[in-house]
Amino acid sequence: MKYHTTYPVFMAFKCVDHRRVKQEEVTEEGAKGAKIRWLITRDDGANRFAMRHFEVAVSGNSPLHQHPYEHEVFVLKGKCAVFCDGKTEVVEEGGVIFIPPNALHQFRNAGQTTLEFLCMIPYLY
Repeated sequence: MKYHTTYPVFMAFKCVDHRRVKQEEVTEEGAKGAKIRWLITRDDGANRFAMRHFEVAVSGNSPLHQHPYEHEVFVLKGKCAVFCDGKTEVVEEGGVIFIPPNALHQFRNAGQTTLEFLCMIPYLY
């Protein structure tokens, strides 16, 4: 039986200090003081999810936006005010956030130090 797949047959192991991954400014309209690192992507053989690392400066934020996929977020450092579909919650270090698909959302630094969080998103085929 022959199987058809878009997944690579052999995937490489990846282990790297996140600071060695290129950091880029978040350039979407409405973003302020936000930077992103794409830690694990399809280029690494991850065909279902991407792992991203965000840094948001004091008083900074992600754009207010929505899209057809979910987010899974883990707050590493700082204090995050997350807006989701009309409600705002403050989440601190060690907190987790789930943003459902199509929810209008935004992440804002609500602290006095840089906010850092991991954000995983699925790839839509």
